[in-house]
Amino acid sequence: MLWAGVSVAAVGFILALEIAARGYGLPGPITNQASEVILAPKSGPLLYASMALTMVVLTWRERFIAAGAAIGIDIVFFLVRWLLDARMMFGNGALWVILGCAVVAVTRRTGRERALLLKGVGLGLLLVAGRKTGDAWLLITSKTRPTVLDPYLATADHALGNPSWLVGRMVRATGPVGTHLLDWVYIQLAVAAVVVTLYQLRHVAAERRFPRHHLVRTFLMIGLLGPSIYMIFPVVGPVFAYGTGAFGTGGEHWALADIWPDTPPPLTAPHPMAYDEITPRNCMPSLHTAWATAIFIHSRRGPRILRYAGTFWLLATLTATLGFGYHYGVDLIAGVVFTITIEAALRTFDRGWDRAGIALVVHGATVFVGLLLAYRFLPVEMARHPWAYGPLLLLVMASVVYGYVRVDRRWAPKAASTRQPERRAERHPELV
Repeated sequence: MLWAGVSVAAVGFILALEIAARGYGLPGPITNQASEVILAPKSGPLLYASMALTMVVLTWRERFIAAGAAIGIDIVFFLVRWLLDARMMFGNGALWVILGCAVVAVTRRTGRERALLLKGVGLGLLLVAGRKTGDAWLLITSKTRPTVLDPYLATADHALGNPSWLVGRMVRATGPVGTHLLDWVYIQLAVAAVVVTLYQLRHVAAERRFPRHHLVRTFLMIGLLGPSIYMIFPVVGPVFAYGTGAFGTGGEHWALADIWPDTPPPLTAPHPMAYDEITPRNCMPSLHTAWATAIFIHSRRGPRILRYAGTFWLLATLTATLGFGYHYGVDLIAGVVFTITIEAALRTFDRGWDRAGIALVVHGATVFVGLLLAYRFLPVEMARHPWAYGPLLLLVMASVVYGYVRVDRRWAPKAASTRQPERRAERHPELV
């Protein structure tokens, strides 16, 4: 029921962004996605990852047919683009297969089988739509928020020792190898999420049903709720506000100074600053940190290699967000609290809103709001007393993390015990 409600909200949200983007004379997420049926996609790996999500509801024979069809279609597109000297990119075949599954569901399936296949199609399309929706939403933040609050976060970040400046110098010292690795990890976050989700949904084809909770639900809620905070707390990031812009995009024309990552900003009274109408205000909270945290949480129940991969992706993402100057340290703390609160809320809903879960959600939401208020109204005090506020920021984040771990451990034995009667009944049906 919650999944259906979230899906309806997501569709409404996408439609609203399409209308808003058209108001600025630009194509919205629906138009951009529809164009990729024929035109070169923006991200081929993302489309194939989305197709993999759709295929969790298919049998192995159907998966081989679908994968072969996608590759065959892409080869045809590749040859045509090569002949026309057009932009080369793969992924159209994967999108065609996803849409083909929707047609098969409507025309060839009935009842539960139709619903299951359509749910698989929706799962795949939600991933690609989320990417397009994010692009449109970021455009809206840049058009509707002419001023940004970077000086407030830069000042508050003194309490943490200006981590973006420190990690930025460390990443630069690694040279092109470290930079390219972190950039790949940062860009392919959605693909990592699909890997974890595929493990969680590995039994869908056999059981003909989806599990109650999985990573995509958390990802979707983060994407739905996170951008609203951008509108309340617009921030562009250190490399834009205090540097030359990402990959030399020209942010120096709007920056307060060209000092990132060599010289931390001076401790002065912060004030809102004007910025261009192009750069997204997408720093508070760090949704890359939020999504990487969700991947880490959901990988904990997997095999060892998946747990190691989840840990690597979280650490690499944190390093990239700071080292590329996309975020301040305080953004990351807010992102962790944001994700854990959402994850706790989803799991608490599944369990009927038990007392421990409600307490954790309230605690996480209170901490998150408190962080935003502190960053906005107490940055100077935080910077002047770093030995007090720095540990305090880490402590309040740790309290939410600890609360989640504690509640998760309380829930796990109950989940195990509820399965015992079922197993006993299978062995001794006369006891039922």
